[in-house]
Amino acid sequence: MDVTAEVTIPIRWRDVDAYGHVNNAVFLNYLEEARDRLVSSLFGEQAWDFVIARVAIDYRSELDQDDGEVVVECRVTGFGTSSVRTAERVLGGGGKLSAESESVIVARDPETGRSRPLTDGEKAILQRAMDGG
Repeated sequence: MDVTAEVTIPIRWRDVDAYGHVNNAVFLNYLEEARDRLVSSLFGEQAWDFVIARVAIDYRSELDQDDGEVVVECRVTGFGTSSVRTAERVLGGGGKLSAESESVIVARDPETGRSRPLTDGEKAILQRAMDGG
């Protein structure tokens, strides 16, 4: 089981704003791709529905088209009754730290659209991920 999900994303022309750097809102898309990869790698066929409840981003250094691509890492840092906490890092060219993020995703019942408790099996998978595999 992967403990940290990592995804490489090319910096697209549309990601760059009038100031010549990757727009802050685009970072949300980068982070989402890594979180999706993490959930898929942890739960595979039993991946559960989830929604994002919180994202906090600390921007460390700008990215621009010359960086070419970003590497986004995502790992589980904790979980509660129905939520999972993650930490992410966005790395630009040469591995420079561009942003750090903390997120909370919530398990969702697809029939009601409301949050639901994590199952014992999901909690066991999350605990193994936090313990290093």
